[in-house]
Amino acid sequence: MNRYPLWKYILVAVALVFGFIYTLPNFYGESPAVQVSSAKVTLKIDEGTRARVESALQAASITHDGIQLDTVGVKARFKDTDTQLKAKDVLERAFNPDPTDPQYVIALNLLSASPQWLTSLRALPMYLGLDLRGGVHFLLQVDMPGAITKRLDSTAADLRSLLRDKNVRHAGISRDGERIVIRFRDAETRAAGQKILASSHDDLALAEVGQGDDLRLIASLKPEALKRIGEFAIKQNINTLHNRINELGVAEPVIQQQGADRIVVQLPGVQDTAKAKDILGRTATLEIRMVDDGPGALEAGLAGNVPFGTELYTERGGSPLLVKKQVVLTGDRLTDAQPGFDSQTNEAAVHLTLDSAGARIFKDITRDNVGKRMAILLIEKGKGEVVTAPVIRTEIGGGRVQISGRMTTAEANDVALLLRAGSLAAPMEIVEERTIGPSLGAENISRGFQATLWGFVAIAVFMILYYEVVGLISVIALASNLLLLVALLSLLQATLTLPGIAAIALTLGMAIDANVLINERIREELRAGLPPQAAIAEGYERAFATILDSNVTTMIAGLALLIFGSGPVRGFAVVHCLGILTSIFSAVVISRALINLIYGRQKKLTKIAVGTVWKEGLATVSGKKQG
Repeated sequence: MNRYPLWKYILVAVALVFGFIYTLPNFYGESPAVQVSSAKVTLKIDEGTRARVESALQAASITHDGIQLDTVGVKARFKDTDTQLKAKDVLERAFNPDPTDPQYVIALNLLSASPQWLTSLRALPMYLGLDLRGGVHFLLQVDMPGAITKRLDSTAADLRSLLRDKNVRHAGISRDGERIVIRFRDAETRAAGQKILASSHDDLALAEVGQGDDLRLIASLKPEALKRIGEFAIKQNINTLHNRINELGVAEPVIQQQGADRIVVQLPGVQDTAKAKDILGRTATLEIRMVDDGPGALEAGLAGNVPFGTELYTERGGSPLLVKKQVVLTGDRLTDAQPGFDSQTNEAAVHLTLDSAGARIFKDITRDNVGKRMAILLIEKGKGEVVTAPVIRTEIGGGRVQISGRMTTAEANDVALLLRAGSLAAPMEIVEERTIGPSLGAENISRGFQATLWGFVAIAVFMILYYEVVGLISVIALASNLLLLVALLSLLQATLTLPGIAAIALTLGMAIDANVLINERIREELRAGLPPQAAIAEGYERAFATILDSNVTTMIAGLALLIFGSGPVRGFAVVHCLGILTSIFSAVVISRALINLIYGRQKKLTKIAVGTVWKEGLATVSGKKQG
């Protein structure tokens, strides 16, 4: 008898219900929306922002389908794109009264239209790639000479500090192109300086030039150091771009390196191309400067007479602050920033980690400025914002720095995030821009869907005509395979592209191949004279080894594509590997469960509707012998 235990039937039922629920969101489509996020590090998006959005829309008599607040910003849904565009204009005027200095990012977006009960189960639609959803493609060129210049400037400051600590007198340090020139008054001092620099800076190649009164030491970066600077600039810029693109609400952006100095950015579903360019084009940098707390200096600045060498800013709490223009430390010296607590006062704090050169500079700054305030600024588009301005309590050495005082836990988290990834390691410019319209994406989806549908129909017709009832069971198992595959892709929030649709179509062919092996094996057992029940059991058991072998070898190829591939190849591999797993389950477990339900409980089974079974000298039709 071919019977499954109850738990296996329950497993199949649960798998099919799971597949149905997590596939369902893909049929609801998307709603046009407007997203409001912060364009300033000192501005926070909270419940008050959501209330402002609602009141602005209400005042303009614009109806919405819901307003939600999440980690990215406030998002308002609308019924159609016309209402969406009107709402964007209204919110732009309400939140950015001064267009030259926008405080918020108002961007067009698309949100899933799935009902709340599905969203509460984390049943969300698959992400669609650029070729299916439409969107924008940018190719960014990283300014590597700019990154090297920035590194040389900071290195020159390090050398000046190091020679001062070692009591080695020099006649001046300056940067000349891609070289650092250090002047000395005598050969003995130059030799001592060269020895110190060679032991502390492995990245520098040192050369002695000049004679007489013109003794110089020329320092230039070694080729391997230049390569590391370029790799760091690319990596840091990619990390920063990920944080910036979050402002646009792009669910699954593609940000990857291309060549030695270029970055590809693909933003599926982005409708506001100008806003995307604006956000990607920012060139924010992190700077540490001293606050001018001199008597009467702040009052003079507020009166319009800003002292020479200073600039007027506003703190997070809204208080005015007078900051010196001289930069004492830049963000490239910061290796990590984590939120935490002050061990003495138990107040929220931010713990910073500096590299060796930054630690040495910071030690000098804090030693010379105990009791004074130090400002950490984020400079963007020529405008700066004060992230925090703590008081220096004591000399700080070792590269471990703590910023505390007047901060909540949430603010400490925000500051740590800003300090970790708030700036670009090198400037970038957009050298290529392509826009793929949603109509082209819809056409690609339609063609891919038609290809998969007609491929499924062709397979179903063949299987039913050739294998009859057993063929129908194979078709149902194939449909369940497709259901489970789409459900897994949705649950994993994978990105579906055109190559992914091709992988789905390929999966259908591979999945039905397993059922063909099983069905043919059942026919062979019937030819050998086994009764129908035994033929079913033997057919599944003997075909399983072949099915497993073929799928394992195909999985190895898929994993190789997944590990070593990128872009469309990787998208194909993800769907391909998941499809192999679901095809084994559907072909072996689900089809066996269905055939057991139909034939397994018949004690005196005389025939199986498995098509025509040919035998030498005899013909067995539908598993029943004919004389």
